Amino acid sequence: MATTGLMTMRAYLVEWLWSLHKEKTMKTYKNLYQELCSKENIALAFKKAQKRKSKKPYVIEFKNNLDKNLELLRLELLSETYKPRPLRTFVIREPKTRKIRKSYFVDRIVHHAICNVLEPIFEKRFIHDSFANRKGKGTLNAINRFDKFKQKVSKNNTRNCYVFKADIKHYFDEVNHNTLINILRKKINDEKLISLISNVLKNHSNMVGMPLGNMTSQFFANVYLNELDQFVKKELRVKYYIRYVDDFVILHDNKEILESYKEKIDIFLKEKLQLELHTTKSKILLLERGILFLGFRHYTYHKLLRKSNIITMGKRIVQGDYDSICEFLEGWLSYANHANTYNLRHKIVDTIESNFQGNISLLQIDRLIKYAEV
Repeated sequence: MATTGLMTMRAYLVEWLWSLHKEKTMKTYKNLYQELCSKENIALAFKKAQKRKSKKPYVIEFKNNLDKNLELLRLELLSETYKPRPLRTFVIREPKTRKIRKSYFVDRIVHHAICNVLEPIFEKRFIHDSFANRKGKGTLNAINRFDKFKQKVSKNNTRNCYVFKADIKHYFDEVNHNTLINILRKKINDEKLISLISNVLKNHSNMVGMPLGNMTSQFFANVYLNELDQFVKKELRVKYYIRYVDDFVILHDNKEILESYKEKIDIFLKEKLQLELHTTKSKILLLERGILFLGFRHYTYHKLLRKSNIITMGKRIVQGDYDSICEFLEGWLSYANHANTYNLRHKIVDTIESNFQGNISLLQIDRLIKYAEV
């Protein structure tokens, strides 16, 4: 009798814990639109939108009548008369040619206002090893995670380590709006907010695609591919998986298992997200032969910068002025320091010094002034 009672109690406890889990995962959020339109949220969105752009003419013009402009935008949102302005298009060619569609400043404020409301909700659902466009994550943390994973899989370089290096074909151009909205509806029960998001998406195209460069595009990219993350971690039970936007890797000591993962992931992407793996860029490779991931070529014992990164730095030295080179160099050296680039870094610094003998940059002058004021 005591044993039966204990089993009944355990069964009840399991059922209760499962009901709590279901309630937590099924919870939806209402009345978010009012929060989005609050004066506090619009003001915060403006501060984020103008960050590192405060000297731009369009920001200065907006700030000249700041309170009025923010209130007008808020009233447009409250009355549901807000409409995004047509996107402006330009092309960048480094590190590769891409078409960027840029929103007007006032629309970027709206994008930040949307993300301010949605991020706290969806951040809880993101996996630990999704590293793009999230606080405390970023490229270098993803690279450090890769280093830890390769050590674990290879048992400190005592056995082979294979890497499924994957890339999703034309990702930002192929995101399906209806699928994204349905994913958002799992957590968002607010038709006004859903309608606003739909209008932002349609400003790029009617059915598919998101513009590179928009704050909302970066955030929705994570929301959309979180479906893949959950499939990989919960259904496939993959242990060593890292994703950065549409680039992701899986590490394993068994090539056949990675082949199985690849096949199942490709089916999932096609059936659930209307996406597909890039056939030429998605490969299973032996780590010791080198794996390109996030700007570095990773090997068993070391990593190097990819050639295009070095070429870009060389062009900067040839084409740039001393101030712009020094500003770029500081960040580049910090980045390059994470690879085996000691000789390369010294060679580049020596080249700059020989090309610009006797020069002192504005960056150096600012530091000297700050030092003198201490």
